[in-house]
Amino acid sequence: MSGSDTLLVTGAAGFIGARFVESCNARSVPVVSVDRRDAFASRPEHARLDFGDVLDIEELEGWLQAPRPGLAGIVHMGAISATTEMDEALLTRFNVDYSKMVWNAARRLGVPLVYASSAAVYGDGTLGFDDADALASRFRPLNPYGESKRRFDLWALEEAAAGRTPPAWAGFRFFNVYGFGERHKGGMASVVLHGYDQAKATGAIRLFESHRAGIADGHQTRDFVDVRDAVDAIWFALKKPVGSGIYNVGTGKARTFLDLARAVFAALGVPENVVFVPTPEAIRERYQYFTEAKMERLRAQGFTKKPVGLEDGVDWYVRRLEAGRG
Repeated sequence: MSGSDTLLVTGAAGFIGARFVESCNARSVPVVSVDRRDAFASRPEHARLDFGDVLDIEELEGWLQAPRPGLAGIVHMGAISATTEMDEALLTRFNVDYSKMVWNAARRLGVPLVYASSAAVYGDGTLGFDDADALASRFRPLNPYGESKRRFDLWALEEAAAGRTPPAWAGFRFFNVYGFGERHKGGMASVVLHGYDQAKATGAIRLFESHRAGIADGHQTRDFVDVRDAVDAIWFALKKPVGSGIYNVGTGKARTFLDLARAVFAALGVPENVVFVPTPEAIRERYQYFTEAKMERLRAQGFTKKPVGLEDGVDWYVRRLEAGRG
């Protein structure tokens, strides 16, 4: 890519999408940004971003029909990301069919595509967290959101097997991404943000009790990923490009929610005060107790960047929040 090449970014007003646009601004890479138009104006963290030409999501298909000689690639982060969304028709429309449209446009225009999959495809982790393409059909997600992501992964792999692909493509199964610019996600925002808000308001952070034998309260674990690492992975895929396929994006090391809460207290410089509450009945049966990305496949492609450690990432994020820029 040269500095004059333009990138199309879907989900540009969202969490990872906006942080990627921010990185494009820093690199003087022009962008065309796609999202709901009202999302660009309604989020204060966007005030300093240059979104370039802005398209509503309903305008994108028509825009992609025309030749786009200056387009260097598509970063497809747009999706319904709520794990609590139960409208399967809505998820099919935006997470499956819309993604197929973007894929086919990238193929027709001859530009690389990087798209967001999700670690939600792995379900409860019984079958592990191995991103080998051959395993994709075996996973059983715990919710319709995860299933929508798995369905598109499977479709992409089928298209690849038939030779119907963009010139280069990568699907990234992001694990638990946290970082500034996620407040608009509400209940779907990371526990870092919820913990920060709770600690500021009450001096305590609430975590779910464990309802599984052998796992202590607060010792449920996740692979927590700093959003800057997610952005770096996208740039890596665009520049190299990686061998086409689907890859995990995580740290490769699971940490407990108690670790995370303690990192928030440390960043704020206040005493630790964790309160355990029952996991809501509505999600208890679908609750994941362990996630950890297998990162060997992406590292074998040359992505050797050391991930941001949890304590360092939380400290940086809290500083942004304290400065009123998160």
